[in-house]
Amino acid sequence: MIWLEKRPQPSRFFAYVTPLLAVLATFLFGGLLFAALGKDPVQSIVTIFWEPLFGEFAFYYRPQLLIKGAPLVLIAIGLSLGFKAGIWNIGAEGQYIMGALFGAGMGLAFYPAESVLIFPAMVLAGAFGGWIWAMIPALLKVRFGTNEILVSLMLVYVAEQFLASMSLGLLKNPEGFGFPGSRNLQQYDSAHNAEIIAGSGMHWGVVAALIAVIFAYVLLARHRLGFAVRVTGEAPRAARFAGVNPSRLILFCLGTSGMLAGLAGLFEVAGPAGQVSIDFNVGYGFTAIIVAFLGRLHPVGIVLAGLLMALTYIGGDIAQSQLGLPAAAIQVFQGMLLFFLLALDLFTNYRLRFGRAETV
Repeated sequence: MIWLEKRPQPSRFFAYVTPLLAVLATFLFGGLLFAALGKDPVQSIVTIFWEPLFGEFAFYYRPQLLIKGAPLVLIAIGLSLGFKAGIWNIGAEGQYIMGALFGAGMGLAFYPAESVLIFPAMVLAGAFGGWIWAMIPALLKVRFGTNEILVSLMLVYVAEQFLASMSLGLLKNPEGFGFPGSRNLQQYDSAHNAEIIAGSGMHWGVVAALIAVIFAYVLLARHRLGFAVRVTGEAPRAARFAGVNPSRLILFCLGTSGMLAGLAGLFEVAGPAGQVSIDFNVGYGFTAIIVAFLGRLHPVGIVLAGLLMALTYIGGDIAQSQLGLPAAAIQVFQGMLLFFLLALDLFTNYRLRFGRAETV
């Protein structure tokens, strides 16, 4: 007979080793998936993880790690604060979209004027767009006790409809020959999130992600509010006795995560993506959930996990073009990371026991 026995204390060993085991398990079962699709599993794994870093065109792909990793880290940092407190924002994808719409709308409202104030105004608008979208589930939870998971998730689909509407309507390029989508912000100097150092992949979104990492680390390690976040997640009753106001904490955590997701959307639409379009969102808000948990909800761990997930995006594109792997297979491969992480994380709090069933 096999059963699970709760540990007296969570295992620190498993807490640290679980992400590594999850990655190894993903390699193994991902290889089996690729083999089932008729592809060489070893070649597939090597293509995904080796080619972007050390392949023939690595000089081109390496900067993409920062470009694709920055929005993942920025969103995941915000999500991790809520997750640590037991506040579950699953709708970062919607907040990411609304941040892009608010920010792009601010920039396009001034077109074709040129001013150094336009981009900062777009940054503020993007942060506000994500924040206001996150405030909907926050206020509903505080006022009516609704489930923030369901409300934030459903709002993603509402945001996607706003995105389609803006691409076909208010933000549609009047000089775009009828095609959906806004003007190209990369061609509007005052609204373009250009690389700070040409060819490095370093743009203002990367800078914002680094600032968010430092902010989260200091907050959690040194600030009273960070203490309230950690205590609420680990011991809610103790948090109440310590005087933590749960309503304020909900508003802070959801508002902060929404603001950072909105910033990620703004930096993406003004930079790599370049325009508001129907297919602008590529799932960064959902992938950031994997990044947050793979990084153990720790700011430094989130940076490493964000770069790893960015690597799977870049390597996955290479594998699709060179090996003919379907995009769905790459998405399943990425999803395996979260599945195995959650599955193996069970052993942080439980241990397996073997023996015979007791007879009465």
